[in-house]
Amino acid sequence: RFSSRRATAPHAAAMVRMSVLNDCLRSIFNAEKRGKRQVLVRPASKVIIKFLQQMMKHGYIGEFEIVDDHRSGKIVVELIGRINKCGVISPRFDVQHSEIEQWIVNLLPARQFGHIILTTSLGIMDHEEARRKHTGGKVLGFFY
Repeated sequence: RFSSRRATAPHAAAMVRMSVLNDCLRSIFNAEKRGKRQVLVRPASKVIIKFLQQMMKHGYIGEFEIVDDHRSGKIVVELIGRINKCGVISPRFDVQHSEIEQWIVNLLPARQFGHIILTTSLGIMDHEEARRKHTGGKVLGFFY
């Protein structure tokens, strides 16, 4: 009696976003490789906004605009062609102040350029600022 109903699933299961930040950085990196001038990132989150602010501060992206669509929000990011690689470190490993140097060696291509973004008790910052403030935290991601 129920066999005809069960044969066709009512709807396919939707994929779940595991890491919003990873989706964001992946779409930025792909658009950068394609030579696009701007990219639309969704959904927006506070962590993404802070990460983008760090990238903007160091001159890797242009300005970005947050579009409030009464849902999760969107971000339009202006690209300037300076990103060679950006990525998320998952899981967010704990990094002590003394271990920051080892992470720099592992993640970044050279000592002179590139940034590791940490989330600390003092906010989201890059590894240089964390060193100056003598604090550790959890590693979010990197870009160079």
